[in-house]
Amino acid sequence: MPSVKELRQRIKSVGNIKQITRAMEMVATTKLRRFQDRATASRPYTQEITGLVARLAAVIGEDIRGAPLFQPREGNRTLVLLISSDRGLCGAYNSNVARALEIWRAEHADREIEYSVYGRKGNTYLTKRGYKVVSYLSDPPLEAVDYKTARTTARALVQAFLAGEYDDVWLLYSAFESLAKYVPTWVRFLPIEASSLGQAEAAPMGDVLLEPDARTVFEELVPRYLETRIYNALIESLTSEYASRRFAMKNATDAATDMQKVLRGMYNRKRQEKITKELLDIVGGAEAVS
Repeated sequence: MPSVKELRQRIKSVGNIKQITRAMEMVATTKLRRFQDRATASRPYTQEITGLVARLAAVIGEDIRGAPLFQPREGNRTLVLLISSDRGLCGAYNSNVARALEIWRAEHADREIEYSVYGRKGNTYLTKRGYKVVSYLSDPPLEAVDYKTARTTARALVQAFLAGEYDDVWLLYSAFESLAKYVPTWVRFLPIEASSLGQAEAAPMGDVLLEPDARTVFEELVPRYLETRIYNALIESLTSEYASRRFAMKNATDAATDMQKVLRGMYNRKRQEKITKELLDIVGGAEAVS
């Protein structure tokens, strides 16, 4: 049984940890609100540009299969863009992404897979397991990414695909669904599939006049569509990270509160026992004298 002094020190230590976790929870809440607003604002644009590309694809028809970014390949070289976090203390966020990665790898064991990574945690995970990381995207830091960063990344992936270095490119990121739900999600980035555009549901544009022609507009729009997908994946992953960190820090704060209650109970009992023992000693001494 710890002494009164040890219990007092433990209560103080738990209180200090509680202050830290509460501060981290407040910081995560503030950043979560910022990134959630950005994610919410980007969704209408993402949906609109996807629908526009789908409608143009419907106008072009079967000729779309001749576009290099739409042509499926028979090879087995795959590039995965993995989006994780730079820091820990965010609950099961990174472990869920890693679990989804391992499941996907088991299902595609016949493929030669290389990785491009956002986030120090993901890079560390891949490096420790001997997976081949061809690029670690650390500049700018993950929290500072913007549309320009997404454009640079998308262009690099497209160039590698068109050069024949890879036969397909996949994204693994955490899709933000709610404050308590963020799901690791696989998306086939290249070659572009009609299903990812919702082309089956896209209605033709009818007699709409396009200047220049539909194919030219389509070819100009597809790179913007790919950049938007990267940007949306980055923003949703950041939002998911801070939602997970906020939840983890709240749980840590609540656990510290509960631990303080238990330790205070032990401290009060131990202190009462000590006082009672001292009183008994005094009474026993007084009776011995008398």
